[in-house]
Amino acid sequence: MNRNIRLLGFGAGVRLFGAAMIYPYISLYLYNVLNIGYTEIGILLLLISIIPLAVSPFGGLIADRAGRRRIFLISLGGEACSILLVGESMLASWLPGVFLGGIAAGVCGSLAGPAVSAYVADFAVGSDRSRAFTWLRIGFNGGFTVGVALGSVLIGILGYANTGVVSSGILAAGVLFLYLLLDPSPYDLARQGLDSDAELDRRRGPGSVRESVNILAKDKKFLVLCLASTLTGLVYGHWGTTFPLFVNTVLKVPLWTLGLALALNGTIVIFGQTLTTRMMIGRRHTTAAILGTGLYGISFIALGGLSLFAPLFLVAVFGFVVILTIGENLGSIPSMTLPSNMAPSSELGSYNGAYGMLSGLGGNFSPALGGLVLATVPNTLLIWAILAIPAIPAVLLYRWLENRVSAAANKI
Repeated sequence: MNRNIRLLGFGAGVRLFGAAMIYPYISLYLYNVLNIGYTEIGILLLLISIIPLAVSPFGGLIADRAGRRRIFLISLGGEACSILLVGESMLASWLPGVFLGGIAAGVCGSLAGPAVSAYVADFAVGSDRSRAFTWLRIGFNGGFTVGVALGSVLIGILGYANTGVVSSGILAAGVLFLYLLLDPSPYDLARQGLDSDAELDRRRGPGSVRESVNILAKDKKFLVLCLASTLTGLVYGHWGTTFPLFVNTVLKVPLWTLGLALALNGTIVIFGQTLTTRMMIGRRHTTAAILGTGLYGISFIALGGLSLFAPLFLVAVFGFVVILTIGENLGSIPSMTLPSNMAPSSELGSYNGAYGMLSGLGGNFSPALGGLVLATVPNTLLIWAILAIPAIPAVLLYRWLENRVSAAANKI
């Protein structure tokens, strides 16, 4: 595997180590410290996500024109500063600062995401591309595993605010690491006229923004993929907000136990993602998407059903994490790779940016839906059955795509 992809995976791990110390616990801060209700938390998190969602396509368009490395380094540096604002605002119990810092962090992440995906795709094609994204995901989750476990401990010792400040410092260290060691991608070099042997000649770069938008708008199969991913995201998104709220405030599971459950997710990814990708090599991306989404739905029903019985609370929580993470390992393969496979070589950024916006739409509405359901539905099985419903049309759309995406693009 290319040296730069390995370095990017390690740097991503450092960044996620910092981010995971505070990100998963923001909803708990709002509930436990600021005494904000479930429904209001969902609405706040939805509002925080609206602007970043709209920015994602522009991140892709910019990455195709200004360069992958430059855009994601600047964006990730901005994310570190934004989390510092969140931490300082928590220290003052200043909700507007937490709100604005969350928006700024989301905008920076939305700008960085398409550039990172395009950067990886520049270095790898075919099955190597699936393996490259697998390495990146392992780096992310390695950092997440350590960060989320340490965060649950530090919050108990330092409080939410000081943990947020520490988080921003670790994020900054990750950005510095990437800045010092990562090379420009072949696409970056070609666009700068610095690599005459690059696969992509700079004259074959993207046309106007209007041309890029027209290409996206006419690609029906890609838009169906985005719709399916929007529905999938509506299900997947409950992992980050609804699940922690449910476990800590409904089941009354202690924060340190929740931290262990969240860390288990990252551990399964670290040790299971490579195996999962290896087992799926040669099969279809749409098959992986169907299996992954189905397992998410099963995990939701299992969590809701087992939570009806107090002696089984811990079985419910940790069983949910295991089943969900296996589904996550499967679903991550197409979500990280298929948009790049379906994109023209000069439109990798714009396709990943559009995919990030449209697929992220569901995830951004998850907190609002989850908060509303938690606030109004008393039965735990019914709560999670309702939240699992969007998985059904998502599976049907992936099934429709199965024989319509080209064999080369759909092959893992």
